[in-house]
Amino acid sequence: MGEIDQAERIALFKPLLEQEEHEAAQAALQVGWLGMGSYVAGFERAIANLIEVAAPRVVAVSTGHAALHLALLIADIRAGDEVMTPSFNNAADFQAILATGGVPVFCDIRDDTLCIDIEDAERRLTSRTKAIIATDYGHQICDHEALRQMAKRRNLRLIHDAAHSFGSRYKGQMVGNFSDFTIFSFDPIKNITCIDGGAIVLPDAESANSARSMRFLGMTQSTDLLYQNKRAGTYDIETIGFRYHMANLHAAIGMTQIAKMKVILESRQNACHHYNKRLSRVAAVNIPAQDLEHRVPFMYYVRVPADQRDNLRAFLDDRGIETGIHWKPGHQFTLLRQFHRSDLKTTERVANEIVSLPLHSKISLNQVDRVSDAIAAFFDAS
Repeated sequence: MGEIDQAERIALFKPLLEQEEHEAAQAALQVGWLGMGSYVAGFERAIANLIEVAAPRVVAVSTGHAALHLALLIADIRAGDEVMTPSFNNAADFQAILATGGVPVFCDIRDDTLCIDIEDAERRLTSRTKAIIATDYGHQICDHEALRQMAKRRNLRLIHDAAHSFGSRYKGQMVGNFSDFTIFSFDPIKNITCIDGGAIVLPDAESANSARSMRFLGMTQSTDLLYQNKRAGTYDIETIGFRYHMANLHAAIGMTQIAKMKVILESRQNACHHYNKRLSRVAAVNIPAQDLEHRVPFMYYVRVPADQRDNLRAFLDDRGIETGIHWKPGHQFTLLRQFHRSDLKTTERVANEIVSLPLHSKISLNQVDRVSDAIAAFFDAS
C-alpha cells in the first residue's frame, strides 16, 4: 500500500480538546497560581455533583496511580499484606501495591466481561489477604454487589478502580458513590482528561482529610486557604506524604471536560454500537458484551484468533489505523513473576487474543466504518 498521510491516520485514543479547554487553560494561567488552588476545589465539586456524593469525600490528585497508592495506605495496607487483584490489570495497580510494601496476589478474570472472577479470587484468599482491587474494563463493570458481599464476609477492604468507568452507572447508582474507596484516572487518553490527574472518593471526612494531607507532602496546610489560592505562613507535618496534589491548570481543563459528559457519553456509545453492528458480521471477530446502557465506554476492544492478531495489527497499521493491546498480564512482567502462584487460564487466553480499536469522543462513524471494513478485508483474505 501507499504511505498513509499522517492526517488520515486514525488514532487509537485522542483527547477531546476544543475551544473551551483552550480558554479554560488560558484563564487558569492568567490567575497566576500554578499549584493547587481554586480550580482544584471546583473540579472536586464538579466530580461530586456528577457522581452524586458529598463534595468533601472527593480528593483530586496528580494521577490515577497516586489515587491508588493513597487509597491503599488509607485502607491500612502494610508491608507483607496481600492485595488480591486480577493479573489482567494496569501496571499502576501493581506498582501501587508494591509501593505500600504489600504483596500482589493475582487472580483470573471472567471470559465475558474481562473483569475480576470473584469465585477464583475467593479461592486464592489467605489469612494475609487484606484488600481487593477490582478494576472495571472498557465499558464493562465488575459485579460490585458480589464483591461487597465477599469483602464483608472475609473482612477485606475493597478498592474500586474505576479508571475506565467515570460517568457510568451501575444498577442505577453512579460509579463512585457505592464503594468505600473509588479511584478515577484523568490521564491523556481517558474519557475525560486533565492532561494528567486522578481522584479518590473516600468513605468519610476523616479518611478524606488524611488523603488531603498525604497528597501535599503530609503538610497541615489549610485546604480552605489553598482553595483560595493562598498559603498558610506556617504548617506542621504529622504524617507521611507525597507530592500527589493536582495543579490548577489541570483542574481547569477537567472542569470543561465534565461539562461535556453528555456529548462524550453519546458519541462513545454511538461509536461502540456501530462497531458492534459492523463487526458482528465478521465471524472471526469476538465482540464484547453489548450492554452499553448508562455506560461511558473508555475503550473498544475485540478478540481475534491469537495466531492472526499480530498480522491483523500490522495490516491495520499499513492502512493508517492504530491499535493497541490492553493489557499484558501482570504475572508476565519480570518484576512480578515471583507473585505468580497458579494457572490463570482465562487471563492468558484473553491476553493473546485482545485488540483495542480506535475510540475517542466525537470519532466519526465514517472512521468506525473504515476500521471495520479493514478488519473484514483482512479476514476475507485470510
